[in-house]
Amino acid sequence: MSTPDVISIQLYSLRNYGDLDKQLDAVAAAGYRHVETIQSHFDDAAGTRRKLDSRGLTASSGHIGLPALRERLDWVVEGAKTVGLSQLFMPAVPTEERKGGGDHWRRIGKELGEFAARLADKGIKLGYHNHHWELEAAEDGRPVLAHFFDGANGHPLTWQVDVAWLARGGANPSEWLVKEKARVTSAHVKDIAPAGQKTDEDGWTDVGTGTLDWPRLWRECRAAGAEWMVVEHDNPKHPDAFAKASFDFLKGLPA
Repeated sequence: MSTPDVISIQLYSLRNYGDLDKQLDAVAAAGYRHVETIQSHFDDAAGTRRKLDSRGLTASSGHIGLPALRERLDWVVEGAKTVGLSQLFMPAVPTEERKGGGDHWRRIGKELGEFAARLADKGIKLGYHNHHWELEAAEDGRPVLAHFFDGANGHPLTWQVDVAWLARGGANPSEWLVKEKARVTSAHVKDIAPAGQKTDEDGWTDVGTGTLDWPRLWRECRAAGAEWMVVEHDNPKHPDAFAKASFDFLKGLPA
């Protein structure tokens, strides 16, 4: 297996670049073979699949919102199977549900864990993608992310670890990768610009040009069980250039 075989890119990174055709042309030209979809790509799942197939691309995984899981689970399953992916991640708890203590986050973890069990019966893995707000301390001093995972215990919920969000939130990603190794199936690969730089890109930068030690973190993510290493930038000024520069850096790392 070569490194490009495990590299994917979150298409959210190219949302401002143009329509899906233009986005896929850009990532294919950059060298990617795999992409991670967002929920809107399921609105015309067959069309999305055709666009991927015509460029020799496959969907490694996809992001799906909690409301869709709650209200349209059959639609989610159909979309995933049509697009051709078997890993889904819930990317963010809705804004109005982010505040609460340990009990609140354990309930959310349990709910997602139950969805994971239902989707597992359909051949689809469901996981959670973190940001930084889950690092807020609960009443007992532990991060609410720990309570979330406690709630999911006993269910097949996986984790797409967003390393850069952990780092930006003040956590040590390496420690979390060890602590929750049993859950990790994917990682988001993005980089943090030096302090005061790239403010017009929310402080993110091309992978390999920032402050994170990605050669080491790559090894740690893979050792923890990440099957897919998914490149992402939340607000790139030039999405096509970001995609290519990041791929060119990562393809030289050991798979």
